[in-house]
Amino acid sequence: MRLRLLRRRMTVSAPRMVIRSAAPWPLRWLLAAVVLGFSAALTLWAFEFGKEIAGLDRNAKQELEQLRNEVQTLRADLNRAQSIVNTSEGLLTAEKAAQEQLVLQMAQLQADNQTLRSDLGFFERLIPGSGSEALSIRGLQVDRVAGEQIKWQVLMIQALKNAPDFKGHLELVFTGTLDGKPWTAKQASEPQPVLIKGYLRQEGLVDVPPQAVVKTVTAKILQGGATKVMHTIKI
Repeated sequence: MRLRLLRRRMTVSAPRMVIRSAAPWPLRWLLAAVVLGFSAALTLWAFEFGKEIAGLDRNAKQELEQLRNEVQTLRADLNRAQSIVNTSEGLLTAEKAAQEQLVLQMAQLQADNQTLRSDLGFFERLIPGSGSEALSIRGLQVDRVAGEQIKWQVLMIQALKNAPDFKGHLELVFTGTLDGKPWTAKQASEPQPVLIKGYLRQEGLVDVPPQAVVKTVTAKILQGGATKVMHTIKI
């Protein structure tokens, strides 16, 4: 057996022997670290070189700075536009309020004008007439303000200077037709008491049937059951 082993070692079929030099382990770690560092540096260089080739890093900082400036400019323009919009909305609101105020003032002026015209007519009627009557009805106006209502106004005057106060009653009679038949109505069930001191203006509303056609209105000033003054107008 020993002979056979010896022959195997001495012949070509004998196992190969490897001679290795023994190196200390710190040197081995240092060598491995150098190799890894070189590999990392080579990889980083390849990455940067690839970026340069692809154009990814070309003028990147300048473009980023330019984009930031554009964003700031757009924000400033947006703030300016928003300020203009807010100012415009405020002006539109103020203009709308001013227009509404003008409409109200015009309506008020028209009402005042109508009142002045009425007062002018009223004072014109206060001018003494050519007659010598002490008591008279200078104005009698009738307007239909609704289908079932008539507005009336009566102006009573004592033309004489320093005339005593007159106590009496006022009665208005409306005549016309209703459904083709004669029709009559009064402003009240009883004559209205009046006290005339120089002049007196009375007005009111009277309800009438919607189908009634008013043709004449008569105003009477009564005293002690007797008619002192009477004035009739046709419509």
